[in-house]
Amino acid sequence: MKLREYVPDRDRDAVLRIYREVGWCSKPEHEEAFAGLVASGRTMVAEVDGSAECMVTTDPGSIRHGERDLSLAAVTGVTTSRVARKRGLAGRLTARVLAEEAAGGSLVAMLGAFEQGYYNQLGFGNGGYEHWCTFDPSLLTVDVKPRVPVRLGLSDWKRMHANRLQRVRRHGACNIDSPELTRADMHWGENGFGLGYTDEDGNLTHHLWCSAKETEHGPYEVFWTAYRSRDEFLELLGLLRSFEEQVRSVELREPPGIQLQDLLRKPFKSRQITRRSPHENRMAASAYWQMRILDLPGCLARTSLDAEPVRFNLTLSDPVERYLEGGSSWRGVAGDYVVEVGPACHAAAGRDRSLPTLTASVNAFSRLWLGVRPASALAWTDELSGAVELLARLDRAFRLPPPSPDWEF
Repeated sequence: MKLREYVPDRDRDAVLRIYREVGWCSKPEHEEAFAGLVASGRTMVAEVDGSAECMVTTDPGSIRHGERDLSLAAVTGVTTSRVARKRGLAGRLTARVLAEEAAGGSLVAMLGAFEQGYYNQLGFGNGGYEHWCTFDPSLLTVDVKPRVPVRLGLSDWKRMHANRLQRVRRHGACNIDSPELTRADMHWGENGFGLGYTDEDGNLTHHLWCSAKETEHGPYEVFWTAYRSRDEFLELLGLLRSFEEQVRSVELREPPGIQLQDLLRKPFKSRQITRRSPHENRMAASAYWQMRILDLPGCLARTSLDAEPVRFNLTLSDPVERYLEGGSSWRGVAGDYVVEVGPACHAAAGRDRSLPTLTASVNAFSRLWLGVRPASALAWTDELSGAVELLARLDRAFRLPPPSPDWEF
């Protein structure tokens, strides 16, 4: 087995075969999505008997913590062929990619997990719940008459990506640098289309991208929205409402900071009436994304909390080391640190006997740092422990809004 960089002319057919075997490439447009994916960032493969049989892709970007942006390695795909399962390829290759990204300056890594547990072996911890709301657009209470929008298609990927980067971003929100990933994402849905609005110079100010499983009556699925203000947000909702005469249901991921139920008329009645129908109105939740810290001192140096300073020893474990090759300069973040969190945060290797000690896995501490769950709750359900007084002080320090990437990958 050999871990190496992806070589397009040599590996394209082999990795497309992997995509077909795992069900990610069943239509010609999916090959276009694949092309955008490998063009957007780093791609590495594991070679078995001269053929690429496992592939990991990552994209550079940023994640917002409070009001600050930190460098992000977005793991956009991990795939293994049918002939190479249960050989440890995906774990070793993902660990290798994490090491490369950490060495390149990424402070945080994030991914969408196919199942809880697997990526925990590499130090990832669960993110927060995301909500998907399916509703009849006629039930929107938004009293906005939208202007006539412009149509957006596959050729508008650069404009849409630029608009996505300018959208309202809250705590935990991610941006992906390369517009190629937006181009790739546009090819995954069925009957994709976009609608939006421009300024006097023709630049997109706000837009949405949808797929339509059945174009006449829906359901329509909104893949993403991008807006910079309250008025733009409401205009996009007004645009969705304008479909009400023909489209029976729309699925929309709840935007960060917004409670969509506030904007729906009689949501419980509609759920009861549509139960088990193709257009069932419902709210679904899933904590499908996971993240981990790649550089603890680097993350904390860019963290500011509106709280009284808390100093403590941190004994941190990191399971990723067992998957790393011997020559890797990055070995994870395990070790003993003296940490201070508050308006100015920092971590340095060492130990201070006068301070209380928090013991945690990088999985659990990453969740605490991002505000997924408070320390006192993580002490009940995850690998984190410390004195009750210390946990209470950390609860007060990490009072953060619910984190949401607001960018699916």
